[in-house]
Amino acid sequence: MKKYLLVLSFAFLSISAFAQSKIGTIDAEYILNQMPEMAQVNEGLKTYNTDLQKELESNVATYETLVTDYQANSTTLSEEDRTAKESEIINLENDIKNFRQKATVMIQMKRNELTQPLYEKINEAMMKVIQEENYTQIFHAGGNDLAYSSQDSDITLKVLNILGIEETE
Repeated sequence: MKKYLLVLSFAFLSISAFAQSKIGTIDAEYILNQMPEMAQVNEGLKTYNTDLQKELESNVATYETLVTDYQANSTTLSEEDRTAKESEIINLENDIKNFRQKATVMIQMKRNELTQPLYEKINEAMMKVIQEENYTQIFHAGGNDLAYSSQDSDITLKVLNILGIEETE
């Protein structure tokens, strides 16, 4: 009898605790893409990408000049000079490969740097909705992690309203 009473009271407590919860979802990426400041972020990323591209092109031009010079003069160079030129060419080639590999990461880091203040604005607006409507949990709805969520629990549009942004899609 005690076991049944214990199970019953545990079930009752679980149900009442669940009834106290208010769960919502938010799509922060959608909000971010609706923000007018994203035009500045995209322009900043475009400029940064152009700068990286110029740096890469400069290194490639230097590499091509070194290779052309080496090919034209390799027969007249001493063994020591030839080895030094080959080493310089190989080092520059490796630098170019490394730069290409790091460029994607560098662009992502720049994007994170430029969008951080926007995410902070989204977070502040989200916190207002959470406090006003007594949400206990908010899940991110933009990824593939959420299996289902009712539109009634989505606070994305409420956050857009607090930010003063009209939905464009």
